[in-house]
Amino acid sequence: MTQWTIERLGRKGDGVALSGDARALAPLVLPGEVVEGEALDGRIAAPRIVTPSPDRIRPVCGHYRACGGCSLMHATDAFTTAWKTQVVLTALAAQGIAAPLPQVHVSAPNSRRRAVLSGRRTKKGATVGFHGRASDVIVDLTECHVLRPQILAALPLLRRIVIAGASRAAELSLVVIHGPAGLDVAVRGGKPMDPALFQALAALADEGDLARLDWDGQAITRRAPALPMGRAHVVPPPGAFLQATAQGEAALLAAVRDTVAGASKVADLFAGCGTFTLPLAEQAAVHAVEGLAAPLSALDSAWRATSGLNRVTTEVRDLARRPLMLDELGRFDAIVIDPPRAGAEAQMRQIAAARVPVVAAVSCDPVSFAKDARILADAGYGIDRLWVVDQFRFSPHVELVAALTHR
Repeated sequence: MTQWTIERLGRKGDGVALSGDARALAPLVLPGEVVEGEALDGRIAAPRIVTPSPDRIRPVCGHYRACGGCSLMHATDAFTTAWKTQVVLTALAAQGIAAPLPQVHVSAPNSRRRAVLSGRRTKKGATVGFHGRASDVIVDLTECHVLRPQILAALPLLRRIVIAGASRAAELSLVVIHGPAGLDVAVRGGKPMDPALFQALAALADEGDLARLDWDGQAITRRAPALPMGRAHVVPPPGAFLQATAQGEAALLAAVRDTVAGASKVADLFAGCGTFTLPLAEQAAVHAVEGLAAPLSALDSAWRATSGLNRVTTEVRDLARRPLMLDELGRFDAIVIDPPRAGAEAQMRQIAAARVPVVAAVSCDPVSFAKDARILADAGYGIDRLWVVDQFRFSPHVELVAALTHR
């Protein structure tokens, strides 16, 4: 067996292993560890730990080695927090951008309110869970240390839903959201709805006391699965994107509010269902722009139903293809932008040209954010404050908010 020393973790959480001039990636390791294993196509599939790191701990979940949902459960919280912070600072440094030390928020275990699970019928019933690491095999969950208890308690019901509506060849996607009204479940990839299936699913929704069960766009709604966003309550489209934990959302919102405090006219770009729009409307007029109509419709309905908010306007627009332009941006005091993982190069170029005084940039990818931030830095913006938000415990995923002001 070849021995390797783990130099560091890559930004996806795998270790960079060195052995002489050879280099490979290894999962479930930590910097400074010595491991044994053979590399195939640049990867050590099953490294054996020879010399463990002092930051190594025993994973608390019995599924850990097989499940692909977590990849850093073998590290202390202190190590993971420091590593995620360094991932952000390293990405910015690579673009030549100075940043202050960030404030850090870490969501608690068993706090994730939204999960995208996979389900498949089997000869003996059904499996529901996350895919195995680098595998299309579904790990049938019996425990999980990231999901809310209410989602875990619903796993037997979710298996029965899969049995009722999945063909043997199909893999179902189940987006499960837990909110104040209960569970909101959106299933994709199932059999076509017919009267018998509808009756079976309705009975399961009643038995499980689901707020809503949506089957490939056909909803069985027992009560509105409304979620609080500031003073407003939003009924999101089935399977809608939401921040993973309520605590993480609160941390992101607090950072955004801090950044745009005092602004009277705010543009919220990539606004979704209104995570930032509706709370900010308590202090400012907000123009919400989003590429999909359904989230904006939910946002608008919530705004109209809530008294005491400032004016909110909405616009369906693909900001990657048609960013808000210089003349459109000039009427705003502040911009909130929360783009997808690929970033928002085209939109950032227009913001840089418009020199909007304040930008609250939210990102789920430090590398794409740093590239976007370079565009703003070249136009005279600097990062005044920085927040790192870890609402995906035990994973390499990290989110951030940066307060950028024009100098």
